[in-house]
Amino acid sequence: MSTKKSPNKAQIDRLIANKKKHANLLTPKELTDRILQGDKAALAETITLLESKNEVQNKVGQDVLKACLPKSGQSIRVGITGVPGVGKSTFIESFGSYLAEKGKKVAVMAIDPSSEVSKGSILGDKTRMNKLATHPNAFIRPTATSGSLGGVARKTRETILLCEAAGYEIILVETVGVGQSETEVHSMTDFFLLLMLAGAGDELQGIKRGIMEMADTILITKTDGKNIKTANLARAEYKNALHLFPANPNEWIPKVETISSTENKGIDKIWQIIESFEQLVVSNGWKSKKREEQQVYWMNESVTEQLLTDFNKTEGIQDEIETITNKLKAGVITSYQAAHHILAYYKNGKTKF
Repeated sequence: MSTKKSPNKAQIDRLIANKKKHANLLTPKELTDRILQGDKAALAETITLLESKNEVQNKVGQDVLKACLPKSGQSIRVGITGVPGVGKSTFIESFGSYLAEKGKKVAVMAIDPSSEVSKGSILGDKTRMNKLATHPNAFIRPTATSGSLGGVARKTRETILLCEAAGYEIILVETVGVGQSETEVHSMTDFFLLLMLAGAGDELQGIKRGIMEMADTILITKTDGKNIKTANLARAEYKNALHLFPANPNEWIPKVETISSTENKGIDKIWQIIESFEQLVVSNGWKSKKREEQQVYWMNESVTEQLLTDFNKTEGIQDEIETITNKLKAGVITSYQAAHHILAYYKNGKTKF
């Protein structure tokens, strides 16, 4: 026979009181106050609300973001990219730890690749950055792409604003690798860092030029042991290549450096470069101008995203698209006519072909 006692009234009252207390912490005002005090738990909780597909929860997150907005914008935002295997996570841990030890508050936004099949995400950045993840001056937030980069880019940008409000002075945004993500990250950061491998082969040349034109500094990674000579040769080659590109309108001359993240060689030099860049773009007004342009860009992107979300919520739209697609394949209508009809259905909600 069980001797376990049922909870008495006092215990029940305490449970209810604790539940209410926790619920109150989820109000926009409580979360905002805690974030402005640098509370990591409140920061993480609010980011989760912003990422939520639940409209009520997302509304709370948006209210907090709006309240925090006046306290944002005071950081240096650094985009970091490079092909898989170049050592981005190792560099971020080394660089982030260096800054944190200097007393700087560092936030890492890691856009993490997700499986197109399972929609699962590795979200392994915290395990790859053990030292940085446990530092009191650091905050790491991985975000799964789940096959939809645009939405992740918006959430990452919102997370940046919250981190700035929480007092983080340097925001590091890591991309998934190569492709559209570079453009998205470049559009939300001030300084763009490209990590390259020495002697990676000509198979990578096709992706280099467009990304190199965005880069404010190129880092040749893994410059240690037998790689030192190759890395120094690569540095000279990239410096020559950068001379062929048009001059930057912000007056900055891109740098090329070699580093070894595992041996912490050259890490301090990168921070000196970023500080020089920051001083230049603040003094010539380029930083504020670029931030304004980025605001307009993200307004337009948000309009597109919200229109697409509204489009997909239209009752019967997917069935209508399937019907029109079949007629298109059968040659009954043209692509233009098909698109025109689908948009007409979206506007009216009842037009049938």
